[in-house]
Amino acid sequence: MFSTAFLDIPPLDSAAGTVRLPGSKSISNRVLLLAALSAGTTIVQDLLDSDDTRVMLDALRSLGCGVKHSGPDVEITGLGGRAPASHARLFLGNAGTAMRPLTAALAVIGGEFELSGVARMHERPIGDLVDALRQLGCEIAYLGIEGYPPLRIGRPRLQLGAPIQVRGDVSSQFLTALLMALPVVAHDDVVIEVVGELISKPYIAITLNLLARFGIEVRREGWQRFTIPAGSHYRSPGSIHVEADASSASYFVALGAIAAQAGDSVRIAGVGEDSIQGDIRFIDAARAMGARVEGGPNSLTVSRGAWPLKAIDLDCNHIPDAAMTLAVMALFADGPSTLRNIASWRVKETDRLAAMAAELRKLGAEVTEGADFIRVTPPARWRAASIHTYDDHRVAMCFSLAAFNPAGLPVRIQDPKCVAKTFPDYFEALFSVARTPASRIPAICVDGPTASGKGTLASQVAHQLGYHYLDSGALYRITALAAVRAGLTLDVAHEHSIGKMAQTLPVRFAAGRVMLAEQDVTEAIRTEEAGMNASRVSALPAVRTALVALQQGFRRLPGLVADGRDMGTVIFPDAQLKVYLTASAAQRAERRHKQLISKGISTIIDSLRADLEARDARDSSRAVAPLKPAEDALLLDNSSQTVEESVAQVLRWWEEKQPFASRKSKS
Repeated sequence: MFSTAFLDIPPLDSAAGTVRLPGSKSISNRVLLLAALSAGTTIVQDLLDSDDTRVMLDALRSLGCGVKHSGPDVEITGLGGRAPASHARLFLGNAGTAMRPLTAALAVIGGEFELSGVARMHERPIGDLVDALRQLGCEIAYLGIEGYPPLRIGRPRLQLGAPIQVRGDVSSQFLTALLMALPVVAHDDVVIEVVGELISKPYIAITLNLLARFGIEVRREGWQRFTIPAGSHYRSPGSIHVEADASSASYFVALGAIAAQAGDSVRIAGVGEDSIQGDIRFIDAARAMGARVEGGPNSLTVSRGAWPLKAIDLDCNHIPDAAMTLAVMALFADGPSTLRNIASWRVKETDRLAAMAAELRKLGAEVTEGADFIRVTPPARWRAASIHTYDDHRVAMCFSLAAFNPAGLPVRIQDPKCVAKTFPDYFEALFSVARTPASRIPAICVDGPTASGKGTLASQVAHQLGYHYLDSGALYRITALAAVRAGLTLDVAHEHSIGKMAQTLPVRFAAGRVMLAEQDVTEAIRTEEAGMNASRVSALPAVRTALVALQQGFRRLPGLVADGRDMGTVIFPDAQLKVYLTASAAQRAERRHKQLISKGISTIIDSLRADLEARDARDSSRAVAPLKPAEDALLLDNSSQTVEESVAQVLRWWEEKQPFASRKSKS
């Protein structure tokens, strides 16, 4: 997951390949609560691992349920009629699928509970659910603003003889909460009546389907009256599989429609056309816009059909979450598209109608925002944009698709870690199937002499931007180490043997460690001897040639920061930013001296300075790729700078090169 302040996505060209989606949020949290209310142990397979499910699991633990992780599965030992812990304070983040059902379940069971969440959760209405629960004798008090969390729940005096009325036109989660809670106390038939038009009916269908899996057969009269039979009680199915998230599938269905060209396709594994999730019907809307979608029992395969996409006018009440993806697809359509009956967007993680309108306009679209609709006219002229995500996972994910714009402009996604709510690895999944020429992938090169601090600088810049990091010096050190271990002398006589070995070095950088095959060689390549050996092999033309392709292969989405001695002159001459980092030999010797002393290695500073000057001379005079600044490199002397100051300077230079730097979001 990207935890950076923002993520810059370069212009993307096409897409092809397979993605496997995480489990459905809607199914995951429903299943967890149903398992908690059942007797015995339920094994939940392929549970979504996200912010929303973590807060639900934490809540269940606090209430006395057993929670055991076993690989990708989670074992829930339910209460089975036992009273939960009678006192608990539950923090539920911004998870509506935890707040609403737990409120109902705990209110009918009774105890002393406080339920709270993040600031946005305290802005999301819950009054209609509380009103319905109070009808049947539940004791619930608001701890803040009337009609909104946080809540205090007490002990009920239940009166279940009359039908319970609940509004259906604000959020279907209110009805879901009642349907899941009331079987616990259904000694006689319990009737729920929906007041007004029920929105998001497919989500109620998920609830009814899962209730049946746990032994509760609800009788339904249309979508207005639901009866929970007398004597209902939860029975664990033993194990239950969570299918992949259909809402998350929408981004990759759209991706295939927009970017899978000329025989390519995007395959989505884990969810198929027969999914119980209502958002699977997003594929019908995508087909209406021209996408080619082939549906199987557990997968979807999508490719571009009509291009540009066809504009649509669609009632989206049945796919409210996935409809956000349609709003971004509308940017690629042949005319204005209108999405209707989406008033529920206003009470989600943010006011999604206002948010989508504001961010679509940044890209150049003409947008009309109504009380319950949005009309999007594609940009006449695309603009690079920094997308404010409002701590809303779906805003971040759907706007990433704007990087496939025909103008070849990048898109900045602010606060990319908000996708952790439902799809922590979303951007990694996107980059695994996205394609773009290497020249479009951002590259920052930091070259300089030994002990100038370029490795520290480059790695920290990469961390700040969420980019890959290449320590080219490590590749030469690893090559030298592998050659020495193979019994090869580091000289011209063995040049071609070492070069051939270098072509297939199984090197990877992971979590600050350097791996050669499965062996951690981080410490082995950081010795003074390893550094001198690296300088020797780097002077061998055959080795340098062999390592060029290996180094260039590190230029992957979303970007790369590389440090070395010829990154900007030889390896990435088209890099968007080149920095030549230096410091005086005296300053570099002093830094190296402190570093060695801290490791318990005795050394003489004058000797270190002489060695550095000798190495500088050797590196700058070699026949192949001598050490020198690229003609377009920016010089940075860090003799009197801290690492933080150097990093800040490079980031300022980088920001000045971005097309949206002068038009930052005011949000």
